Amino acid sequence: MKRYRVAIVEAATVVAEGIAAILSRSAKCEVVGCYRRIADIESLISADRLDIVVASVAQYHEIEAASLGNIPVVGIQSTLCDEDIVRRFNATITIFTTPEDVERIVTEAAEQPAEHNISESHELSDRERDVLILVARGFTNKEIASELNISPHTVISHRKNIVHKTGIRSVAGLTVYAVLNKLIDSEQL
Repeated sequence: MKRYRVAIVEAATVVAEGIAAILSRSAKCEVVGCYRRIADIESLISADRLDIVVASVAQYHEIEAASLGNIPVVGIQSTLCDEDIVRRFNATITIFTTPEDVERIVTEAAEQPAEHNISESHELSDRERDVLILVARGFTNKEIASELNISPHTVISHRKNIVHKTGIRSVAGLTVYAVLNKLIDSEQL
């Protein structure tokens, strides 16, 4: 029987260790560790030592910006959060999910086809990248339109496409996305 290698990424120690204890009792899961941030598991990802990540829904933007490849992600929802973000995870568990359901949800997510994973990339067009860079630098729609010699309506259309492709709605989130994807240097902000 296949054992899925699981990394748990959750800042709340009690929640992380509780999920780790539940999954460690499972014959189907091997917990490789509990981590506070997505950046802490990059070496495991690059060494191909993970099958699935169980991570706090609050870290969605960091998860999306990370290069997880085809690794599915199960969200841990411990507080109220945007339902659009929750739907982007392969599955979610809460602090009220039973131990049996935690194991079932994690193993089912690990077996999902890769095209349903949170890390699925949506390539931005060159013009969308230009708009994103200016958004990250704090330009308004009108200023972006003037800078790129396009109409404000076209800027709005590009921004809608960026939000659709990245799943990020806030300017702060888009700025982090632009920096993490090396579209802009943090010194340019």
